[in-house]
Amino acid sequence: MKTYEQVLEKVELALAKGEYHYCIEFLLPIIESFPLSSKEGVNLRTILITALCGINKKEEAKSFCRELLKSYDNKTRENAKYLMEVIDSPEIKKPENWNVQFESDPSLNKKSLNSLRKKREVLKKKKFINVTETPTGETKTFQRGFSLIIFLILLLLIPLLSGCVKIEDTLDLSELDSITNNLVIESKYIKKFPWQLKFEENMKDIFPDAEIEQDESTFSLKHKNLNLEDTKQVLKITQNIAGELAGGSTNIEINTTQKNFIFFKKYFYRLNMDINSIQGIDNLELIFKIIHPNKAILTDKNNSNLEIAKNLIIWNLNQGQINSLEFSFWSLNKLLIGISIILIIIILAYLLRFYRFKLGSDLPQLPSK
Repeated sequence: MKTYEQVLEKVELALAKGEYHYCIEFLLPIIESFPLSSKEGVNLRTILITALCGINKKEEAKSFCRELLKSYDNKTRENAKYLMEVIDSPEIKKPENWNVQFESDPSLNKKSLNSLRKKREVLKKKKFINVTETPTGETKTFQRGFSLIIFLILLLLIPLLSGCVKIEDTLDLSELDSITNNLVIESKYIKKFPWQLKFEENMKDIFPDAEIEQDESTFSLKHKNLNLEDTKQVLKITQNIAGELAGGSTNIEINTTQKNFIFFKKYFYRLNMDINSIQGIDNLELIFKIIHPNKAILTDKNNSNLEIAKNLIIWNLNQGQINSLEFSFWSLNKLLIGISIILIIIILAYLLRFYRFKLGSDLPQLPSK
């Protein structure tokens, strides 16, 4: 007699393959060997009911369900009731148009079938890739000409991938009493745009005394010997003209404070540049550079638009938003240091004269009358 595990393995495999007839023929002779009171008997009868339903033998499946309903186990009885409801559920007839029918062609004879079979065999044998065992030699590296061509292509792509127009303003704070502002507009690889030409004309009319240099691709406007207030005015006028050409208003705010520490001064700068009206201009680079006398300390060190190198801050401006920058640096109090040095020299000279007179001289003195 086969064990329960062997029987269960066979019937589950047959059920999974859809071999319902084999499952029924295998279970019916031995089903009584596994009593209904045992767990094994319940499991095998449930599998048998499933197989009977699979071949539409509902009455026989119901008879086994009734046996399960007599079980003393509540769970077994509930499962049997559920199976009985499933078996008694009405059948839904499938419409005829759901079935796909294939009509056989009477003209298809043995000869045509043989030809189809031969074609199939030819396709199986056919190799779409010509495989050969003949060695092809070692793989050769790229020649020098290939590398040169790739290098030239990349070199030509660099200006195309960068901005067409670069506007760069450099504010030199090395001498706080003599500030220099230099505005440079550069067209990288094409001629100047109409708005550039108009901007240049307006700047030349407003600042006739400034140092102006221009050629086919660049325009430079430099102001020298400015104090802080004049610098603010120049930057504000420049930005307003740019905003008018862009069809909107712009604004720049420069706030400065300083703290005196006898021989040193600490300067605090805060710049807010509102360029909301300048937006949607493709291939436009806006760069603001600040040269300071000593090492600067940035308040927002995590700003990816800021770069600092020794005495230079590079600020990349974003279109269509308010850009902010805040930094500080130390500077010597030159006036106080100069006064202190003069006082020290005077004091040293006085002390030298005083002690020299007190010590007297080794030269012979004239007799007194």
